[in-house]
Amino acid sequence: MSVRSERRERHERREVIEDGQREGGWGGGRGPVIGQVLAVGRDQAFVGRQEELALFRAALARDPVGGVVHCLHGPGGIGKSMLLRRFAHEARTGGRTVVEVDGRTITPTPEEFARSAGRAADEPGTVLLVDTFEHCQGLEGWLRERFLPALPVGGIVVIAGRTAPDPLWPADPGWADLLRVTALRNLDPHDAAAFLRARSVPGSAHKALLSFTGGNPLALALAAAVAVRDEAAAPGWKPSQDVIATLLPQLVGDTPSPLHRRALEICAHANVTSESLLRAMQGDDAPELFSWLRRQPFIESTAAGLFPHDAVRAALEADLRWRDPEGFAAMHQEMRDHLLERVSSAPEQAMLQATAELTSLYRTDGRMAHFFDWREAGLVREQPYVTAERERVLELIREAEGDRSAEIAAFWLDRQPEAFSLHRSTRTGEVVACAAWLRLTGPEGTDVDPVVATAWEHARSHGPLRREEYLGPARFAVHPEAYQRPSAPMTIMQWRAVGEWIRDPLLAWSYLVMRDDGFWDDHLRHNGMPAIGAGPRVGDHAYALFGRDWRVGPADQWLQAKSTALLTGACDPDTPRPGRTDLSTLAVLSRPEFDTAVREALRAVRRPDRLARNPLSRSRLVVESGQGLADVLEGAARALLDERGGDKRHRAVVVSYFKGAPTQEATAQRLGLPFSTYRRHLTTGIERMCELLWQRELKGTVAGGAEPPG
Repeated sequence: MSVRSERRERHERREVIEDGQREGGWGGGRGPVIGQVLAVGRDQAFVGRQEELALFRAALARDPVGGVVHCLHGPGGIGKSMLLRRFAHEARTGGRTVVEVDGRTITPTPEEFARSAGRAADEPGTVLLVDTFEHCQGLEGWLRERFLPALPVGGIVVIAGRTAPDPLWPADPGWADLLRVTALRNLDPHDAAAFLRARSVPGSAHKALLSFTGGNPLALALAAAVAVRDEAAAPGWKPSQDVIATLLPQLVGDTPSPLHRRALEICAHANVTSESLLRAMQGDDAPELFSWLRRQPFIESTAAGLFPHDAVRAALEADLRWRDPEGFAAMHQEMRDHLLERVSSAPEQAMLQATAELTSLYRTDGRMAHFFDWREAGLVREQPYVTAERERVLELIREAEGDRSAEIAAFWLDRQPEAFSLHRSTRTGEVVACAAWLRLTGPEGTDVDPVVATAWEHARSHGPLRREEYLGPARFAVHPEAYQRPSAPMTIMQWRAVGEWIRDPLLAWSYLVMRDDGFWDDHLRHNGMPAIGAGPRVGDHAYALFGRDWRVGPADQWLQAKSTALLTGACDPDTPRPGRTDLSTLAVLSRPEFDTAVREALRAVRRPDRLARNPLSRSRLVVESGQGLADVLEGAARALLDERGGDKRHRAVVVSYFKGAPTQEATAQRLGLPFSTYRRHLTTGIERMCELLWQRELKGTVAGGAEPPG
C-alpha cells in the first residue's frame, strides 16, 4: 500500500465517521458508538494480506475463483483475528449479513456450534466467520460432512485456527473447487514497514523494530506501541529491559500477588502447566493459582494443561532471567528435577508426554530449537508395532533407505518386533513413519546388520558390557516425507530416545544412527553424543553412529550439564570446567574387576595413598556420591546392619579393616569367635558389600532396600 493510498483511506474513514455523526444513523439515532469508531481505527491500521483479501472479495463477488469455504491457519499472534475483522467489514460494506463464532466461547459440540451459527443456515448469502477454531477442532469432520453442506448456496464461510485443515478436505473432489486454504505468515518487510508507519513509528526505528519482531504482527504492534514513546527510537533502537518491562503490563496486566507472578513465570518456562506441576513448585496454593491462570485471556489450554501466548512467554522469561538470574536458575532446576522424576516413574503410555515436557525446558537452546518441533508433534502419534503393519514398515524403510535396509529390518522384525514403533498421522490414520529401539545383550545380528556390528565393535573397545547391561541402538529412524530432518515424527523419535536413556539404568551404550551427511553432527555433539568414527555402509548409503556410555555420564548428570550450559552459555554439555570431573576419565569395571577392587580397597582403607590409586575412586559409584572411597566403603558396611544377621557380618568387616587388627586370628580373638566362624562372617560380609555397591554402580541405588552409603 502506497503512502498516497494510505492517506486516501484514512480520509475516507474520517468521512464515514463524520457522516455518521451528522446523520445520527449509528447507535439508534445517538450518533456513532465506540465500537464503530474502534473498528474504523483498526481498519486504518490494517496493512498487507492483499492475496487473502483478493480471494475474499472474489468470493463476495460470487467469482468461482474465490471459493466458498476459506481455511486460514497460523500460529498465535500471526493476525488471524485482525484479518477476520477486516473480512467482516468488507462483507457488511457489501450488504452481506455477517455471523461471527469464536471457538473460545462455545462448547465444542455440534449442537452448540449450530446454535451459534444459526443465522448462516437460515439466510442465503450470509458470511460466517469462525475464529480460534483450534478450540473446537474435534468438530472438523462434522463441519465438513454435515453442517457446511446444509448451508444455502451463495454463502461464504471463513474458518481461522492454528492448525491446518484435515487433508481429507482437498482430497474430496466435491470440495476441490469450493475450498481455499491459506497459511498465514509473518508480514513481509514492505507490509511490516507500512504497519509501523500506520502506527506513527519514526522511520529511523523501522529497521531495528523489523529486526526485533521478524514481521510478526503481534510483536510489531507491541514493539510499535513502545517505540513511539521511546525517545531512543533511532537506527540503534533495540528492546531494552525497560522496554520489556513496558510491554509486560500490556501483555499480562497486574498480578494479584508475588505467588501469582511466580505461577505466571512457571507457566512461561514450562511447555504446559498442570495443577500437579504447580503443586510441586508452589505447594498447597496450586489449585487457586491454576484456576486463576486458566481465566487469563493470554493463557490457552490443551488436554495436557495451560500455556501462554508466545509473546507472553518470551517476555516473562526474558524479564525474569534479567531481573533475577539466580531465581530463574533455581526455578529451572526445581522444574527439571520434578520432570526428570516424572519421566523416570511414568507408566509406558505416559512416557513420551513426560519426556516432551522435560526437553521443552531447553527450547531456548538454539541447537535444540532447530532440531525439535514441539508445535507440530501433535500431527502424529506413536503406537506399538503390530504385525498387520509389517509390509507398511518395510515399504517405508525401502522407500527411504533401499532394499538392503528393508531386508535388515525384516530380520529385526522377526527377532525383536517389540522394539519397533509406528508413527500414525492424527489426520489420516496412515502410518507415515517408523523407528526401532533395539535391546542387545549379545552380538546377535552382527553378521546381518553392519550398523549393529559397528556398535558392538565400538562398545567392546571403549567399554565392554557387564552382566545385566545391554546395548541400545536407535535403528531405522524413517520418515520418507522428510527423511531424518526435523519433523513431527522425528521429534517423537528423539523423545523416545531421551526417555529410554533416562528410564533404564541397565543401558550401557546408546547409539543414534543417522545418514552420514553431516546434518546432525553439531547437534548431537552439543548433546554429548559425538560421532564414534568411521561408520558402516548399508546398500548405497553411508551411516554415522553417535554414541554415549551412560555408565560414565548418567542421564541426571547429562541434564545437569545441559542446564548449566543453558543458564550460563559458558560451554557445551560434557565440556570439562574447573572443579568438575571429566566424565571421560570415569572407570567402567566388569563385575569380577569390581569385586576385586572392593576387596583391595578394604585392605587399603586406612591408606589414603593406596585408595587414591584404586579404580573404584574413579567409578560412578564414588563420583556420584560426592564422598571419598573410604566413606563409601564405610557406608556400605553400615548398610549390613539393616539386613537379617547383618550385625555379625558388620562387626567382622569393621574390626578386620576399619579398626585395623594386626591379623585375622587377632580379630577372631577380639570378637570372641572361633576362627572358622569369624571367616564365614567376614566372607559373607564382603560378598554382601560387593553386591550392595555393585547395585549402586549400576542403578544409583543399593540392593535390598537399604539407603545408599552416606
